[in-house]
Amino acid sequence: MNMRHTRHDWLLGAALTLAVSAPVETQTMVTLEEAMARARTNTPGARALAASVAVADARVTEARSGFFPRLDVTESIQRGNQPVFVFSTLLSQRRFAAANFAVPTLNHPAPETNVRTAVGITQHLYDAGASRLAVRGAELRRDLVTLDQSAGTQDLAVSGARAFVRVLKLEAEERATAAAVAAAESDLERTRRRREAELVTDADVLAFEVQLADVRQRHIASGGDLVVARLELAEALGLPLDETVGVVKPAAPASPLEPAALAREGLNARTERRQAELRLRVAENDRHLARTAFLPRVGVEGAWEFNGSTWTEQRSGWLVGATVTLNIFNGFADQARATAARQAESRAAAEREQVERRIEVEIRAAVARVTAARAREAAGRAALSQARESQRIVRDRYDVGVATVTDVLRAAEAVLDAEARATAAEMDVILETVTLNRAVGRL
Repeated sequence: MNMRHTRHDWLLGAALTLAVSAPVETQTMVTLEEAMARARTNTPGARALAASVAVADARVTEARSGFFPRLDVTESIQRGNQPVFVFSTLLSQRRFAAANFAVPTLNHPAPETNVRTAVGITQHLYDAGASRLAVRGAELRRDLVTLDQSAGTQDLAVSGARAFVRVLKLEAEERATAAAVAAAESDLERTRRRREAELVTDADVLAFEVQLADVRQRHIASGGDLVVARLELAEALGLPLDETVGVVKPAAPASPLEPAALAREGLNARTERRQAELRLRVAENDRHLARTAFLPRVGVEGAWEFNGSTWTEQRSGWLVGATVTLNIFNGFADQARATAARQAESRAAAEREQVERRIEVEIRAAVARVTAARAREAAGRAALSQARESQRIVRDRYDVGVATVTDVLRAAEAVLDAEARATAAEMDVILETVTLNRAVGRL
């Protein structure tokens, strides 16, 4: 029964291993840098960010329309016997006669039809700088959206790096469990030969069979996780989901870490700081814009229209004029708007200081995490080497009858655990370095 179960597990593991490893020849291999570049440019998220910039750019063009005249063409047709309408229609069509002054005719006119074609033009001459400030505000907000795109693409790059590192980690785990399966099979075969020589009992063989089944299950699980991780990596990089993505292990970063210098670099490079500065300038621009409500506005307008009972019998007329508007009282709404703009400017100044402090904290924390990850990586490599040597010694002692089967199993488990910790530490170094570069603004 145990033999059949073991063979079944072995077949499952072999099938899954083939499913994972068979497409290697057709894999799309990517480096960490390529993965981050693809995530920044080749994904729906990246295209959505680019579209946001295009929208903001269109808003700038919309704001600039305040500098240009407005031209309208209106076509209308009306019919009725309303006295004022009939009176004005006859005058507009230049058909008014003395008979139309008769009181009965004025009070009870016959219905008239007026077909009107009008061309109107309006041009602001002075609006206290409101149009100029509106354009400036739109330009600043476009710059903010552009920086949002930059920050967003950096976040996409980090997401791509995380998916990349997960595949790298699971590949290492899959190799480690495959090696553990091979080692367990070797231990089992050696123990069976010793049982045949009556040096050990069936209990020892059973213990190694259980161990082999366990590591095969781990190998199957790691292979399944690797398939999912590659699918998630393809999604993060904007690649076809049926495309197998392979990863190229990056070189271990070994650059020195200087928190003060990195903090200075980050303050100059981080988009969040430039965004905070732009928000302050937007608030300042909004404050100036709010003040324009208290200043006069001057404009000119003109109209040229045609009126008639039909479109073919129209008479022309024109009208030009100028307007000056001064806001005397608006229920304190303009004063409230100006106060709100001043407070928003104060808030933006405080938020800029807060962002600068938060950036420095993020950089120093990232440096500490990279330093700790590097130390864990060195310790993990040493622990793995020691665990492997300990396993070799325990196996030799077991072969001469000095160590027990429990010692062998414990040593094998220790190697797997040390392998997992060493791999996790190595991946942490890569990922924490990416996080540090994001904190410094290098991505």
